[in-house]
Amino acid sequence: MNLIFEAIKTALIKGEAKVNLQEAAGLAASGSGIGGNIVFDDAFSTMRQVNPMRQYGRVIPVIGSDAAFVARTGNATYQTNPWGYPVQNNTGTPGIATTIWQLPVRAITAQLPIRTAVLSDINGLDPAIVADLADEFAQVENSSMVQNNDQSGTTTTATGGTSGLRGLLTYGVSTSAAAFGSSGSAITNGLHTILSVAPTGSVLTFADIASLMGAFPAPYWHLPGTAWMMHPTTLRSLRFLKDTNGMPVFIDAGVVNGQAQQFLYGWPIITNGAMDTLTAAAAVGTRFVYLANWPRFTTIGDQEEMSIQRNDQYAPGFVSLYAEKRVVATVRDPFAGVVLGT
Repeated sequence: MNLIFEAIKTALIKGEAKVNLQEAAGLAASGSGIGGNIVFDDAFSTMRQVNPMRQYGRVIPVIGSDAAFVARTGNATYQTNPWGYPVQNNTGTPGIATTIWQLPVRAITAQLPIRTAVLSDINGLDPAIVADLADEFAQVENSSMVQNNDQSGTTTTATGGTSGLRGLLTYGVSTSAAAFGSSGSAITNGLHTILSVAPTGSVLTFADIASLMGAFPAPYWHLPGTAWMMHPTTLRSLRFLKDTNGMPVFIDAGVVNGQAQQFLYGWPIITNGAMDTLTAAAAVGTRFVYLANWPRFTTIGDQEEMSIQRNDQYAPGFVSLYAEKRVVATVRDPFAGVVLGT
């Protein structure tokens, strides 16, 4: 209390005084609601479902407004019998066949009005806004990379529609064979076909997973980046599968950096909240489990800079942040992945 009395005396003489509350622990009144100051903690953002497509997928820099992709589809060796010396000058049909497709780089944009007073009141607001914006962009691009249909007549306007990315779930499927899409620079080219396994019913079974694994081409089995991708509820259903003795069919197996991870048949599992859910497995057009070598299967192209601009003339007492990020995504090698669905 002596500190408070001294402070009162100083305030009467000099007009103001401060008390160290750590020393004056007996001060009971907090000042809340009667003129006390509000002290803001450091700003933070809520967790978002960022982009699992980037976890193993191939990511490249893109400088221009469009990205063109080229795949060699021919064979340099004679397929009937490449042994010996059958090659002759000016004869034969060398395997020079290629397929190409071109996609425009798409823009994700955002605008954030912010009170100028808040910028100085809340600690760490600037970096929190930028970090959260980056996470929000990642969440938006993941939804578009998985769900969006970029073709004319699309109904997926919430994920970009014709201004969005080419979504993984919108590629064609076939239970017989994968195939490259048509070749050319139009937006209708490069719509590849992915090999699919039809589910046995509306409930996930051991046979579904085993059949999908069996359909996965052998050349990709042991490459780095091979992994499953599914919705978290689908993974939960896998955990609930039991054998005739009531024991779990699938358990975690495998170790990364000394810690147990989610593995299935030796391959890691990527959970992605944008994937189709198991409850809709029987619906036509639903694809809910992928097994792929993701560095070969998909490519994400980034323009290497995210533009952020501050606009002061927004409204009295406010500034506005405008942000823009440009990205393109495609299935690169349709043979490098298989899907459980229709």
